[in-house]
Amino acid sequence: MFRRSFNRFCAGEEKRVGTRTVFVGNHPVSETEAYIAQKFCDNRIISSKYTLWNFLPKNLFEQFRRIANFYFLIIFLIQVTVDTPTSPITSGLPLFFVITVTAIKQGYEDWLRHRADNEVNKSTVYIIENAKRVKKESEKIKTHYAVRDTIELRTVESIDNLRAAIECEQPQSDLYKFVGRINIYSNSLEAVARSLGPENLLLKGATLKNTKKIYGVAVYTGMETKMALNYQGKSQKRSAVEKSINAFLIVYLFILLTKAAICTTLKYVWQSTPYNDEPWYNQKTQKERETWKVLKMFTDFLSFMVLFNFIIPVSMYVTVEMQKFLGSFFISWDNDFYDEEINEGALVNTSDLNEELGQVDYVFTDKTGTLTENSMEFIECCIDGHKYKGVAQETDGLSQTDGPLPYLDRADKNREELFLRALCLCHTVEVKPNDTVDGVTESSELTYMSSSPDEIALVKGAKKYGFTFVGVQNGYMRVENQRKEIEEYELLHTLNFDSVRRRMSVIVKTQSGDILLFCKGADSAVFPRVQNHEIDLIKVHVEHNAMEGYRTLCIAFKEIAPDDYERVNRQLIEAKMALQDREEKMEKVFDEIETDMHLIGATAVEDKLQDQAAETIEALHAAGLKVWVLTGDKMETAKSTCYACRLFQTNTELLELTTKTIEESERKEDRLHELLTEYRKKLLREFPKSTRSLKKAWTEHQEYGLIIDGSTLSLILNSSQDSGSNNYKSIFLQICMKCTAVLCCRMAPLQKAQIVRMVKNLKGSPITLSIGDGANDVSMILESHVGIGIKGKEGRQASRNSDYAVPKFKHLKKLLLAHGHLYYVRIAHLVQYFFYKNLCFILPQFLYQFFCGFSQQPLYDAAYLTMYNICFTSLPILAYSLLEQHINIDTLTSDPRLYMKISGNAMLQLGPFLYWTFLAAFEGTVFFFGTYFLFQTTSLDENGKVYGNWTFGTIIFTILVFTVTLKLALDTRFWTWINHLVIWGSLAFYVFFSFFWGGIIWPFLKQQRMYFIFAQMLSSVSIWLTIILLIFVSLSPEMLRIVLRSVRRRSTRNPNLELPMLLSYKHIDSGYR
Repeated sequence: MFRRSFNRFCAGEEKRVGTRTVFVGNHPVSETEAYIAQKFCDNRIISSKYTLWNFLPKNLFEQFRRIANFYFLIIFLIQVTVDTPTSPITSGLPLFFVITVTAIKQGYEDWLRHRADNEVNKSTVYIIENAKRVKKESEKIKTHYAVRDTIELRTVESIDNLRAAIECEQPQSDLYKFVGRINIYSNSLEAVARSLGPENLLLKGATLKNTKKIYGVAVYTGMETKMALNYQGKSQKRSAVEKSINAFLIVYLFILLTKAAICTTLKYVWQSTPYNDEPWYNQKTQKERETWKVLKMFTDFLSFMVLFNFIIPVSMYVTVEMQKFLGSFFISWDNDFYDEEINEGALVNTSDLNEELGQVDYVFTDKTGTLTENSMEFIECCIDGHKYKGVAQETDGLSQTDGPLPYLDRADKNREELFLRALCLCHTVEVKPNDTVDGVTESSELTYMSSSPDEIALVKGAKKYGFTFVGVQNGYMRVENQRKEIEEYELLHTLNFDSVRRRMSVIVKTQSGDILLFCKGADSAVFPRVQNHEIDLIKVHVEHNAMEGYRTLCIAFKEIAPDDYERVNRQLIEAKMALQDREEKMEKVFDEIETDMHLIGATAVEDKLQDQAAETIEALHAAGLKVWVLTGDKMETAKSTCYACRLFQTNTELLELTTKTIEESERKEDRLHELLTEYRKKLLREFPKSTRSLKKAWTEHQEYGLIIDGSTLSLILNSSQDSGSNNYKSIFLQICMKCTAVLCCRMAPLQKAQIVRMVKNLKGSPITLSIGDGANDVSMILESHVGIGIKGKEGRQASRNSDYAVPKFKHLKKLLLAHGHLYYVRIAHLVQYFFYKNLCFILPQFLYQFFCGFSQQPLYDAAYLTMYNICFTSLPILAYSLLEQHINIDTLTSDPRLYMKISGNAMLQLGPFLYWTFLAAFEGTVFFFGTYFLFQTTSLDENGKVYGNWTFGTIIFTILVFTVTLKLALDTRFWTWINHLVIWGSLAFYVFFSFFWGGIIWPFLKQQRMYFIFAQMLSSVSIWLTIILLIFVSLSPEMLRIVLRSVRRRSTRNPNLELPMLLSYKHIDSGYR
């Protein structure tokens, strides 16, 4: 019923879909119509994944989706249901340990989310109830609306008596879009309608700056707020190491199945002899004789799988998770990332991608606020072709009576004043006056605030020359001129800036009644809308300033006749009141208004490079990374910045694919195809196809850089199919791959994401990293493999949506070259080591089957099977993966070329994997046959006592534990007290446990097969010598490698370039081995 009433006041509006109606204060707007209270969600923010009730089932479901966990669950169920050679505890206890530790970690992380949610949900707010301010918790707020155009309602009573209704769009995630309107009802039946846009919407989490309090009503609450909807939009990213782990698991699962199949086959070959099948001391039962042979073979196959199942390292997942979680703190704790200006350091939003920082191939960076400070300074201006530059006193103006200024000649005084008034009026700057200011006599104390630093710079630039923007009062913009007089202009309309129009305008009414439109924007957006004869004089200065690296804006105006304004005003109000397609309708009206303008002049604003931005880009280039700059700025400005930050060198040959080069021909697509073909031929001649790395070729040949703008990119991506050149994209990518640097200018946010996605899908799937500081960078940050946000001056949208956040661009150097390098080396060594030590563990068990008639007899005791991965070998590798520094951090940072040695997932390729696998096979073989030859002697003691199979297995297990632990000690370069504690402590714990486990008769065990085994074993000198000898033989390849590396180090000039695992690093022909 309210909808019908509402439509009476908004005649002509069609039926709307996807909108909501909100009543202010839950009061009906009409006493004659029925009021039905609407239900909206409460104001609770929920970023957590679990609750107390669903934690257990949901977490278990997620953990058993992992192939290793699910595999061990199946093995455990087989051990429970089938008669297997090992106890179910041997698989169940490690699985329980892994599941428990992972659940504790994930539960702790979720508890932190709950705590953060409660800080927001339990925060104190005041609501209006029955004309009183009532204190409540934030989560208990219902949906209301913040009323506009009711400035006079400043008391609780007046707010409580307000009768109004709002119709707005349903919740959606776009932070910069809001469409709605409000109808305010008075005592009469006539309603006052006002449009509502993004400027009227205060986002959740915003901070009040120029007022102590506001009265407002929430249109969206809880999980329907824009911030909450943006949090839910993130996709899960997986690192290259995780993909390698899954590939290795498949290989080892195949090895496991092969071992089980071989043993099952050979068992029945062995039993084909009647004596072997049924010896006199082990006669079969009648049930065993009647069992179906195929079923018996399948059961034996499962039993062998259970016997060899420890080749799959179930505990590796929990160790990797702990390594990532704990290792991420090193980034947060790094004092080099601390910025005193914002009093913050680095932030890790996800720890799953730490090692990916060491594998980056492409870096995509924004320009403004990322490479530059985003701290604008007004440098100069141009009025009617006359240049004005220099620092003037506040009392100085542009008139002759105000003293000399450093310019050659001057424009007409009226044009000068018109230009400065345009700077003071065409903006969205707000003024925060000092409390001590009385009137406008102390205008120098004014503080300007704006979402864009450019606008503040322009307002301050006008102030330098005598025109001061004082603020807005009752809808009037107030300007103090050179004569200290206050001029008031009624602000009629603001045509806001957007990335498509690339300009903004205001319509104001002077005190004399004239209606003026002032417009400022990019030259490409303003020049087509002004008189042609006015462009040439200004264009020269704009291009010159752009070449100097300054940000340029053009200023234009036009006078609007009263009759024309009435029509324009009606169109603007109609467009602003629309709930459907508002943006398109407003854009059409704006386009019609901003025509036939007169160009006044242009401004030049300097955005200085960030500290060490050039050095950082040089280091990234030296590390073999390709750096692309994606910016919305014009080509000349961006090009100058790229030279300043050394993205382009003086000897870099630039290839341009821009509107300027394409428009030389009538047929743009033909000209584009001609340029693409020409550039490809040139680069193919310079870089012929070969097996050598392009990274080396860059240092030997001419360097090339590519410049492309947004319109040309659109032409490449959307080329017509009938043009005969629909392979534009393929040719373009070939050119990009052979260029050391690429500049993409005039880019829309969506185009930035398209560029990143295009490179991600290249052959070889290169790892991409995006870094930016603004909301327009969020799309490319989310699209890339690794997203890094700068805690800049354009808000925190980028840092909130990123994987990592740093205060400055210079911090990217250490983040990648040091932290990324170390993270990757550590976790790659961890993964290879886990598969290595488990193959060492299981191979003797496999070989043992050849000597026990394939009877599925275990070689190791159940306690050893259970605790091998949990207790005996877990802590040393965890400490190594957290603390190891095979190369000093300062060396990694100072010599970026070391980064190339690990690129392309070098340590987890087939070569290093086979090296570790063959090393494990060699050591496992030495363990078994070395001990087997020892047992060729019937008695190992002087008393003639004969040792049995459990002593045989315990000797092998002892050699195994000491060998794999000492192997890690040999690999360790950076020793700390923690490394000493866990390495030697683990060995001591194994010895203590073995004495303890074999020194007591345990009542819960049916068989005391390990009783006094370990103590008796160590009483033999032969066994002592065998253990020491076999450990030495097993580690001999590693010790030989260390000796050779030491000799090589003495002969090389730069020992810092030596890396720990020679066979685990990529070989490149750049002088580094």
